[in-house]
Amino acid sequence: MLDAASQPVLLADGTPQMMKAFNAWGWRIPFIGSLALLLVSLYIRLTMNESPAFKKMKEEGAASKAPLREAFGNWKNGKIALIALFGLTAGQAVVWYSGQFYALFYVQNVIKVDSFSANVFVAWSLILGTYGFIFFGRLSDRIGRKPIILGGCLIAAITYFPVFGFLTKTANPMLYNAHLTQITVTADPADCSFQFNPVGTAKFTNSCDILKAGLTARSANSETVDAPAGTIASVKIGETEIQGYSGSAADAAEQKARFDKELNDAMSAAGYPVAGQANESVAVAQNFFDIFTGQKITIVLTLTYLIILVTMVYGPIAAMLVELYPTRIRYSGLSLPYHIGNGWFGGLLPATAFAISAQSGNIYAGLWYAIVIALMTVVIGALFVPGGTHKKDIFADQNQ
Repeated sequence: MLDAASQPVLLADGTPQMMKAFNAWGWRIPFIGSLALLLVSLYIRLTMNESPAFKKMKEEGAASKAPLREAFGNWKNGKIALIALFGLTAGQAVVWYSGQFYALFYVQNVIKVDSFSANVFVAWSLILGTYGFIFFGRLSDRIGRKPIILGGCLIAAITYFPVFGFLTKTANPMLYNAHLTQITVTADPADCSFQFNPVGTAKFTNSCDILKAGLTARSANSETVDAPAGTIASVKIGETEIQGYSGSAADAAEQKARFDKELNDAMSAAGYPVAGQANESVAVAQNFFDIFTGQKITIVLTLTYLIILVTMVYGPIAAMLVELYPTRIRYSGLSLPYHIGNGWFGGLLPATAFAISAQSGNIYAGLWYAIVIALMTVVIGALFVPGGTHKKDIFADQNQ
C-alpha cells in the first residue's frame, strides 16, 4: 500500500503531474541525449578496421564475387541460414523482445503502471542486468554458444507464466485480486475475429471483437461461451450483464458511450482498477531513484531476471552466427537469419500477444507466442545447430 507521502501529485484532470511534464517535454530528453551516442558511434565506425580474416581474404583475392547467390543459391549454405533462423535467432528474438520491449508494454499497458514509473523500473532492470551481456559472452568463449542460447530459451519458456503472474501480483495487487471475479462473454463464434493488427489499419467492428477488445484493454480475464448465430455479444461480470454493440450500427457512437460506461461501472464494482479512480496498491515511482521500497525493488529485480534471460540469448548470438559461415559469405549469410529472426519473430510479438490474449480472454495467453517459438528453437537448435563453434578457426574455411 502507498502512504500519503508516496502518492503521486495529481493535476485537476487526475493526471500525475510528473506524467504531464513527461508527455509535454520530458520525452524529448532521451532523444537529445542520444546525440552524444551518435557522435560516439560515428567515431567508433570511422576508426574501426576490418576483421583480420576479411583483410587476409581480400589480400589473397578470395572474396566472393556474388555473396548473396553463394550464400542462398545452393543448399549447402542455404541450409545453414534456415538452421540459424529457426534454431537460433527466432528464439533469441522472442526472448529479447519479451524481456525488454514486451515487458515494458506489459507493465505499462496490461498491469496499468503509469508510463513514467514503468520506464523507471525497466531502466533500472537494464542497468542491473546489462553486465550479463559481457558475462554470458565470455562464458560462451569457454563452454560454447549453443548451450547458453538454448538454455536461455528453455528457461524463458518454463518461467514466463509464473514470472509475469508474479509481476502482476506485485505491481498491481488490486488488478491481480480482481481476476478472481468471474467474467463470461456470450457470443456467436463467427462474430469473434483473431484481432491481429500489426500495422494498426484493420478495423474490428463485430460486437464480439469490440467487447473482447474492451475487456483486454482493461486487463480482464474472461471465458467465452457460444451463442446462436447472429447474437449480439454480451458480457456478464459477477451478477451484472452488459449488452455489446456492433460497430457498424447507425447509433454506434452512442452505443459505445453507453457500453464503456456500463463496462467501467461493472468492472469497478467487481474490484478492477478503472481509469480515473484511485488505486493505492499500484506501484508508483516519484522520481528515478524512488525504487527503494519492498514493492518497487521486487518489481525491478523481477524485470532484471527477464533482462538476464535476454543477455543469455543475445550475448553469444553474434559470435555464433559468425562462426557458422565461411568468411567469403559471412556478412551476407548471417544477415538474413538475424534480421528475419528479430524483425519478424520479435517485431510481431506485441501485436500477436494482444491478439492471442483478446481471443482467449486471458492477459497471460499472449505469452504462448514467445514460449512456442522459444521451444521450437530449443528443439531445432539441439538437433541441427553444430556445437563447439567457439573452438573453430575462422581462418581455416575462408576459401570455401
